[in-house]
Amino acid sequence: MPDSAPYPYPLAPYAVPPGRTRGRLVAEPEGEGRGPFQRDRDRIVHSTAFRRLKHKTQVFVVHEGDHYRTRLTHSLEVAQIARSGARRLALNEDLAEALALAHDLGHPPFGHAGEEALNAAMAEFGGFDHNAQALKVVTLLERRYAAFDGLNLAWETLEGLAKHNGPVTDPPPYVAEFAARFDLDLAGHASAEAQLASLADDIAYTNHDLDDGLRAGLFSLDELRGLAMVGEAIAEAEAAWPGSDRLQHETIRRLINRMVGDLIGETARRLDAAAPASADAIRRLGAPVAAFSEAGDRARREIKAFLFARMYRHFRVNRMTSKAKRVVRELFAGLHAEPNCLPTEWQEGAGEPGDARTAALVCDYIAGMTDRFALDEHRRLFDLSATTTA
Repeated sequence: MPDSAPYPYPLAPYAVPPGRTRGRLVAEPEGEGRGPFQRDRDRIVHSTAFRRLKHKTQVFVVHEGDHYRTRLTHSLEVAQIARSGARRLALNEDLAEALALAHDLGHPPFGHAGEEALNAAMAEFGGFDHNAQALKVVTLLERRYAAFDGLNLAWETLEGLAKHNGPVTDPPPYVAEFAARFDLDLAGHASAEAQLASLADDIAYTNHDLDDGLRAGLFSLDELRGLAMVGEAIAEAEAAWPGSDRLQHETIRRLINRMVGDLIGETARRLDAAAPASADAIRRLGAPVAAFSEAGDRARREIKAFLFARMYRHFRVNRMTSKAKRVVRELFAGLHAEPNCLPTEWQEGAGEPGDARTAALVCDYIAGMTDRFALDEHRRLFDLSATTTA
């Protein structure tokens, strides 16, 4: 499906062509001055699920502070890194941006704590995975268009969402069913744009978790000096701005630049070595082209190990995690046993109390909640003094 909109810079032969897609599940005319992936990006930004990311948290619960990251601010940071990297590598910036903006649409409330609780609650019914849920959101659960459910995104965008972390060898049932229907070829790698967006996510959350952990007082900048890449960024910031009260921000900025530079350098090296002639050649390589260097990956893993010990398992975070899991667990158990307590518009798709169909419906309902709505719904269902109206 060609589109006449010009692209602002020359693309590499292995980039996904900006004005052409393998199609959409429901055929639509392209055009209107936008390429297919610009249209996908715009549909994602206007979706209900994207707006809800404003009140879904990463590590800290929404009421803990106005400046901690949410899923929305995180997605915007990922998009910025993915766009910048795509341009430097002469890849399709629009596709990379769309994938970055959509990658967290399937996250339930309360970050990874909510996902762990929902996965445990759904263990008997196939479990829960936020990547699979993101695909379900954009292909089924969004209800904005008269002609179709979901957002009817282009094949390349859906492929990137399904496989941005690499080939999917054991897909969840919904992903397997949809991939077969739209020929997403889960056994192969995704485009270079999807691979880049996935690692942009890694860079963004590693750095903003460091920033948020420093802001929360869980550790100090001095305690980060022993981490190779972080220590280098601190030293560079101190040399440029001795005595500055903005050293934390200068350090994080330089650390992001170092990680992005490492990713771009190693990815360019792999692309030069493989010399793929097309986007399809990228998919057939049998190995990822977007990657950190060996030293860069070692530094990244060192930072993540520090964060795991000093932030993700800090007692303040543990307390929040415990409460969040309890809320999700009790919401699921209550609604699964009594689906007549679901909002009227959700009850239509329910089966019998306790069965698999009802479990899937309740899972979708909870996964779409914001932190704030989940807390309110829990109060309405379990606090006898609370009003029962939404």
